[in-house]
Amino acid sequence: MARVTFREERCKGCELCTLVCPKGLITMSEHINSMGFHPATITDMDKCNGCALCARMCPDLVIEVERDEKKVV
Repeated sequence: MARVTFREERCKGCELCTLVCPKGLITMSEHINSMGFHPATITDMDKCNGCALCARMCPDLVIEVERDEKKVV
């Protein structure tokens, strides 16, 4: 099982993570962060396989992926 966390206040809404998620689980949130952007969020954590492509693609190190109690990125 994987756990994905987003540092929403650092997200600039570039949407690169949404493009690389193989399951299409990452979307842009409806709310706006303090920088004025819609931050990325995951729609269904239970379906995430922890591939960490989203974290690798993020230019601002907003995304952290943990798998089996082990930090991946």
